[in-house]
Amino acid sequence: MRHATQHADFATAELDTALRGGPFHVALRAAIAARGLPLQRVQHHLSRHGVKVGVTSLSYWQQGARRPQRPESLRAVRALEEILQLPDESLIRLLAEADERSAARRPAARSYRALVEASDTLDRLLADLGWTLDGGLHTIGHHERVRVGARRELAGRESHHIVRAHRDGVDRFVAVHHSEPGCAPESMTVRALENCRTGRVRLDQLTGVLVTELLFGTRLRSGDTYLFRYGVEDGAAGISREYVRGFGFPGGQYALQVRFDAQALPVRCHRFAQHSAAAPRSGRRELPLSVPHRSVHLVEPRVRPGLVGIAWDWE
Repeated sequence: MRHATQHADFATAELDTALRGGPFHVALRAAIAARGLPLQRVQHHLSRHGVKVGVTSLSYWQQGARRPQRPESLRAVRALEEILQLPDESLIRLLAEADERSAARRPAARSYRALVEASDTLDRLLADLGWTLDGGLHTIGHHERVRVGARRELAGRESHHIVRAHRDGVDRFVAVHHSEPGCAPESMTVRALENCRTGRVRLDQLTGVLVTELLFGTRLRSGDTYLFRYGVEDGAAGISREYVRGFGFPGGQYALQVRFDAQALPVRCHRFAQHSAAAPRSGRRELPLSVPHRSVHLVEPRVRPGLVGIAWDWE
């Protein structure tokens, strides 16, 4: 009996320490252990509070493999505070503090002014090549692979395009790349990989915007389809935390895969979208990381004008 009392006292002391200093997953695990509840019972209590959370999610939360972020998940955390007899806001506070620390570590995103300057630069570079954003081509499919290196940098990307001409005489595509913060723009390179060759290249050092002609070697007639593939090496960039793709027109399928080096795996990934560079992000959805293949992906069946991307947290 004394042994059981000592064990309970130790569990309570461990819980008190975790609630004061966190992190969230340690406090949650300590609270569940202190109350002696199996996860199935926790799930049952949550359902009685009108909140549906799977046992797998609860397990991930207390292991630190995932963190509750969606509104329904945050409702579950508040219910857990009551179920586990914890002070109000104790778990929510730990989540908020973790978000604040994550935001402090994350470098500031490009400002709206910087995005506008990059957009103005892009217009100028495209005009210099005599290219419009439409270019006489509709995108049927765009599959993109991004590599993140051992230093957590964006090492490069590869794009596979399937396009259809909607006017006669189209013989090229102009690829656009916006370098990562910390990249040396002059070190960026473009490689024509399949069914194309590189033509003129234009680079703006200040904004890191690169545009490159990809020449087909044949003139398409209206209705013709064409497949081509190219790659971009981003140079010595800093730590990467997301990849974003912008679309000026509606199009076909877009698939994005991000593959990480074995020495640098993120702790979580999510998909997001924006109507424009100035708009708030929306459509956030957690994405599972395929650990054996070290990759995460999204598929958009039909793209709309705006931006879509994948972001990831390193810790």
